[in-house]
Amino acid sequence: MKFKILIAEDEEIALKHLKLSLEEEGWIVIGVNNGLEAWNRFEKEGYDLLIADIKMPGLDGLELLSRVKEEYPYIDVLIITGFASIESAVDAMKKGATDYITKPFNLDELRLKIQKIQDKSRLEKENTALKVSLGINKNQSFIARSKMMERVINIISGLKESDCNVLLTGESGVGKGLVARLIHDTGHRADNVFLALNCATFTEELLASELFGYEKGAFTGAVTSKQGLIEIANNGTLFLDEIAEMSSALQAKLLKVIEDREFFRLGGTKPRRVDVRFIAATNQNIMTLVQNGNFRTDLYYRLNVMDIYIPPLRERKEDIPLLAKYFLKKHSAKANKRIEGFSQKAMDVFMSYSFPGNVRELENIIERAVILEKTSLIKPENLPQSINLFAIETIDPNRIKTIDESTKDYTEKVLELVGHNKSKAASVLGISRTSLWRILNK
Repeated sequence: MKFKILIAEDEEIALKHLKLSLEEEGWIVIGVNNGLEAWNRFEKEGYDLLIADIKMPGLDGLELLSRVKEEYPYIDVLIITGFASIESAVDAMKKGATDYITKPFNLDELRLKIQKIQDKSRLEKENTALKVSLGINKNQSFIARSKMMERVINIISGLKESDCNVLLTGESGVGKGLVARLIHDTGHRADNVFLALNCATFTEELLASELFGYEKGAFTGAVTSKQGLIEIANNGTLFLDEIAEMSSALQAKLLKVIEDREFFRLGGTKPRRVDVRFIAATNQNIMTLVQNGNFRTDLYYRLNVMDIYIPPLRERKEDIPLLAKYFLKKHSAKANKRIEGFSQKAMDVFMSYSFPGNVRELENIIERAVILEKTSLIKPENLPQSINLFAIETIDPNRIKTIDESTKDYTEKVLELVGHNKSKAASVLGISRTSLWRILNK
């Protein structure tokens, strides 16, 4: 999972010195003494950085650079040159080399250059991930108070020393993406890239292209080669949301990646080695899909090394006030408003609502309320009518209402929900306007 460096240097002493020095920094370093062997290594293995001497027998550094940049344009290349060959190094930069170093080596300078390349590579991978991600915020705290979610947190904590694949299940909007991110951030791969892809948003062809990438000329419009997310996620984690939406053909290809740790780009003939941790998620009953033959049994067991069920918000109401407070702070800041909290009636509405859209729906409701609210507290009238309709009034044992009082309160709420349109309120209640008038005037 570490940064992998290939050094091509024909001077045995220089090669040995470089290799030992860079390995001390924690990088994985492979050394070869000619350009042809370096090229053969690239054909069989994956590397993050090539360090190549310009002058080598057989395939020299510039030829090796050209081959590598043609086949692997995303690979960084550092050219080694003598002081008398600076012009060659500049030429190499024009041909795609990232940087150059001169002999005799200044090891501190070389380490800094490699560190910058590693940081840049990680940033580029993360930027690529953003193009197809679910918008998960790495810095977002995991907010939970309920016993159910405490169990989820304990499972995540137990995975810190493991690198197994994980299957997340639960309704849409419960926070499966956030759980996937937490598993990554607390595990061995935390310093490497996390990518997320929603399988339901792509056709089969586009999903294959996003996952596996393609070679130049693989299809009409493929004017250059492209890395897929599996390749970009090498040494990191790939989160596949709505995995049940993946076709059986793609399921078979994904299974091969998990089992053999290699894959082919679309139109490619060379297997590419990868080391990726997979976290998959679905809001469907995946066991039913397996039994019906709609999801591969072998893939299910490969992904389901550890399964985590995330309960819906209606089953963990203790989390609602905490989540509501978090989302209020977040969206008040975005709207540049100072809203301190929720009225008791507004919170009562939240606590009595079933939240079919789960945490995602709660956040959307609060974002809407923040936009509409003009005071320092969120009030029920700035919540959607649909959520107000589901409000359940609790009974205070010290003040039990009469039937007439309860009927009047309920009628007033319905009248408020329909914008004080009495004809519409009477229609909703199934009574005449005269009966409505009598109830309201009791």
